[in-house]
Amino acid sequence: MPDVLALPVLVLNRFYEPVQVTCARRAFVLLYGGTAMALEDGELYDFDAWRRRPADDHPAVPIVSGVLKVPRVVHLCRYDKRPRGVVRLSRRNVMLRDGHQCQYCGKRPPMRELNIDHVVPRSRGGADTWENLVTSCKPCNLKKGARSLDDAGMRLRQAPGRPRWSTVARILLGHGDAHPAWAPFLESA
Repeated sequence: MPDVLALPVLVLNRFYEPVQVTCARRAFVLLYGGTAMALEDGELYDFDAWRRRPADDHPAVPIVSGVLKVPRVVHLCRYDKRPRGVVRLSRRNVMLRDGHQCQYCGKRPPMRELNIDHVVPRSRGGADTWENLVTSCKPCNLKKGARSLDDAGMRLRQAPGRPRWSTVARILLGHGDAHPAWAPFLESA
C-alpha cells in the first residue's frame, strides 16, 4: 500500500484556480492551521468539519478519534496570486518540450537512448539555455559531436525555445495520476 501521506492533493488559490500539487501531509498542515479548507462535492470544510466526514473507501490516516480522510482538493483561504509561468530548465523539461523525439532525425527511441545536445557546442561557447539545448538520440549526438550544425551537415526539425506551459499543463505533465476530483478545476483553467 502506498504511503497515504504522500498522495497528491490539488491546491487552489482563493479564486479556485490551480496553483500546484502538494502531498497529503502538507494538505493536512494547511487544513489544520486554518490556511486552507478541504473541498469536496462543491462544499468547503474546515478542519473540524472535515474530521467528522466519514472516510468510506477513501484513503485515510488513523487518528485518536477514528480516521481522517485525505482531501483531494484544498482551497487556500487568502492566497490570491497566480502561479508564475517560468518553467525550470532541466533535462526532463527539455525532453518534455521536444516530445521525447530526436530533434535531428525525428526518431523516438526509448528514454535511455536519448541525450541532451548543445546546438552550439560548449567547446565553442554554447550555453545551457532553452534556445541551445535539444533532445537527441545517441547516434545523432555522436554524428554531430563538437561541431556546429553546418559543419556536421545536420539541421534541426524545429527551433528550440523556452516552453510556454500553463499551470494546468505543468500539473498534468508532472502528475499523470491526476485524481478525478481535479477535473473541473483543470478543465476550466
